[in-house]
Amino acid sequence: MTSTVKLSSAQELASKAQVGMMDGRGAGVVGTASPGSLLPPYGAVVGVVLHLFVYFVALLYSYAEQLFTKRDNRKVKKQDAPARCELHCYKEGPIRNGHVGQRPPSINPERLKDFGEEEYLNGDVKTWEMKIVSRNEELLRDALDPVAQPNSRPSRPTCNKLIRFEDISAAAFKIQSGVQKTPCMYSRLSKQYGMEIYLKKEFLQYTGSVKERGVLYLLTSLQQEQQRKGVIVASDSNFSMAVAFHASELRIPVFVIMSTSTSPVRVKMCREYGALVISYGTTAKDSQIHAKRLAQENGYLYLEEEDSAMYLSGLGTMGLEIYEQVPKLNAVIFPAGGHCGLLAGSAAALKHLNPHIAVIGVESESFPVLQQSLKTGNPIEDQPCSNHQFYGDMNGPCFGTNSLQLTGKLVDKVVTVREEDVLISMLRLLEYERATVDAEGAIGLAALVAGKLPELKNKRVAITVCSGNLELPLMRQCIDRALILDNRVCKFSLLLSDCPGDISKLLEILTREEVRVLDIKQEHAFVTSDLFSIEVTCIIETRDKIHTAQLRNALLERYPTMTWTER
Repeated sequence: MTSTVKLSSAQELASKAQVGMMDGRGAGVVGTASPGSLLPPYGAVVGVVLHLFVYFVALLYSYAEQLFTKRDNRKVKKQDAPARCELHCYKEGPIRNGHVGQRPPSINPERLKDFGEEEYLNGDVKTWEMKIVSRNEELLRDALDPVAQPNSRPSRPTCNKLIRFEDISAAAFKIQSGVQKTPCMYSRLSKQYGMEIYLKKEFLQYTGSVKERGVLYLLTSLQQEQQRKGVIVASDSNFSMAVAFHASELRIPVFVIMSTSTSPVRVKMCREYGALVISYGTTAKDSQIHAKRLAQENGYLYLEEEDSAMYLSGLGTMGLEIYEQVPKLNAVIFPAGGHCGLLAGSAAALKHLNPHIAVIGVESESFPVLQQSLKTGNPIEDQPCSNHQFYGDMNGPCFGTNSLQLTGKLVDKVVTVREEDVLISMLRLLEYERATVDAEGAIGLAALVAGKLPELKNKRVAITVCSGNLELPLMRQCIDRALILDNRVCKFSLLLSDCPGDISKLLEILTREEVRVLDIKQEHAFVTSDLFSIEVTCIIETRDKIHTAQLRNALLERYPTMTWTER
């Protein structure tokens, strides 16, 4: 304020001096001014300097404020950038399973149907982070290191990327209205094997297979332009059945190429699901070549079962359901084999939710593809299998590097079983659970039938029964063979005299032992021991092994020369 007053007085003095000069000029008098009178006074100089100082301070303050604001904005962008990168790209480095900083509360499987509606439909995609307080977090993070696929297929527009728990949660929300939430029920087989057994009945899906989960999520993730053009597959597997059904439900044109040797029942089912089925070639390889050519010429997307992120995430949703339906689980048993996508995807979900749950895979002893691949560290492509019709989807080549890496890091154990064990487990499921399943659906229980998992005694175990596509002629053969392996259908032959009384005495013994005679026949011409002797062959059915042993002892007492046909 003082400087302002001094400046005003300086201005008044300057104006008075100017008036004096004008008066002198007007009067025609030429005056000589002293040098000191031309300089501004001291107060005016101080005021001007103060004004300039305040002005420069204000400029510096404004510049500093803008500078700090820009730095804060940069920090916010840097904090937000990893989240967006984790959602949309996985190529630059390892994917983190955790998130530093304050996180929203973790999502339980019970809330999967609730958390995604607003976040996924009304705004940007958001993810929920969960953290494992155990070394399994490092295992899952290590398992999710991006792996370059050497033999990438140009027909697939999407690249393979490894899955996270958030991907599985997103898949569960997206497919919840398109697939069944199958029951996981306590089994009557529990007492027989000395543990609490819960069966996850995935064979109750519309196409009878768990493959629907991965297929539906894969199809819904396609671009609209590709959905308009259509998809094409070349196999008679459960994967093709699921593609045929869900593509038709989504109004996506779907074509299935099958070889001429495919079962007519499979062809009929695939057409009923809504696919256009084309029979071509005598082998599966011929069908695949033809399908790829049609895809290239017409713009179809050629689909085959592989370990893409979308497919594995969809399959992994079954692990979420098991964790939700069975509390305090100790172990979960899955089918393995070459197509180990269900094992890998579900293991990622289960180990994230509870790292103490043991995840076990079971494959056939005839072609242990997964065990050999884990030993070598690389997928085994060519593995001979002589029983394609029985094992179905399990006898294919190893799934891929991504699934193999997840399996190696997260799966606790992989065991092998014999074909006989699989057949008996099919029989047990039919008798105790009224479930008609194929080899892929029964192989999990076969590990318990064979006694390969003694450490699970008195534990709570869930077994995935994931497929029930068993054709009627094959089912008859499997059940008949299983009854023989279980010592419940037996065959014996003995020599009798050619008179009605001896045969009636044999039938009396069988009646007394309470067995059921399935077949009996007599042979005269080829008996060389005695002209008046006949050979009688009987096929009978008993209750169990103990009943069979009792019958055998009774017959040996009466007929010492009896021949008992071993299985």
